[in-house]
Amino acid sequence: HSQQRELMAQKERITQGSGGEETPIAQLRARRDELLHERQDMESELARARQARERIDARMREMQNRLHTADRAAQDKRTQTEQARMARQKIEGQREAVAAQLNERPAADGGGVDVESLLKELAADATEAAWTEKLERVTKRINRLLPVNLAAIDEYKTASERKQYLDRQNDDLNEALSTLQAAITKIDRETRGRLRETFERVNAGMKDVFPRLFGGGRAYLVLTDDDLLKTGVSVMAQPPGKRNTSIHLLSGGEKAMTAIALLFSFFRLNPAPFCMLDEIDAPLDDVNVVRFCEVVKEMSADIQFIVVTHSKTTMEMVDQLMGVTMQEAGVSRLVSVDLDEAVRMAS
Repeated sequence: HSQQRELMAQKERITQGSGGEETPIAQLRARRDELLHERQDMESELARARQARERIDARMREMQNRLHTADRAAQDKRTQTEQARMARQKIEGQREAVAAQLNERPAADGGGVDVESLLKELAADATEAAWTEKLERVTKRINRLLPVNLAAIDEYKTASERKQYLDRQNDDLNEALSTLQAAITKIDRETRGRLRETFERVNAGMKDVFPRLFGGGRAYLVLTDDDLLKTGVSVMAQPPGKRNTSIHLLSGGEKAMTAIALLFSFFRLNPAPFCMLDEIDAPLDDVNVVRFCEVVKEMSADIQFIVVTHSKTTMEMVDQLMGVTMQEAGVSRLVSVDLDEAVRMAS
């Protein structure tokens, strides 16, 4: 455009200098063509320069973008580096705090712990994540135990002392129980022996006294159980002329005579100083009363009998006779008779 303006100005000067006369057309056209050709060349050069500038501008924008990206990346790296440095400082602080806590452990818990030694003892595949997970599991277990009883240690000590005391008491009781069981076993053994001996002696006396009271027949005792500490005793009796049967099937007089035989069997085993018989001969007939009196007379050598009776036969057997009479209505009187003295007086 500047060349065009320059050409126009030159044309105007030529026109004015020539005094209005026209220059040769061929010369002007040649000049014009030359200038147009130069213009085209310059425009082409200008286009190439513009293209080069655009490429340079694009390259510069690309470089600026890359520079901006690199700046942001560098800033991110600086931020990450700063965060890593702060994290490292935090970890170092935590490490120092943990090391101080480990070194300050009381002797009761095993004393201080060296961190370096502890790290050497860790497994090669030990990771923070694994230990963190384990710590969380332990923390959850501890939380499930909440609330924590701060007095549990003292209570445990008291309970332990109480348990030790009760254990000693239990040992004493077990020892006493063993002693008692041994004593019971010994007593049971001696009791069985004595019971068996007593039973056999009473049974022998029964077999001897019964025929004397009945004038024949036989009677004996039978154990109802094999265990001597739990067994009962049955009396089997067979008066003369009858079959062997239980005492429950005998008549009243036979039951009385059998009971007398058993009673006298016990007195033979362990005689007592005195024996009182209250109308024991009431169910007996005269023949049985005589036999009863004979046995009592024989046993009176060792035992003093006091007999309450209405039987004249029994009264004739005694050494001292004491009676109760009522000479006046409502007034009782005791009468004592020494039969031996009465016989001497009568003779």
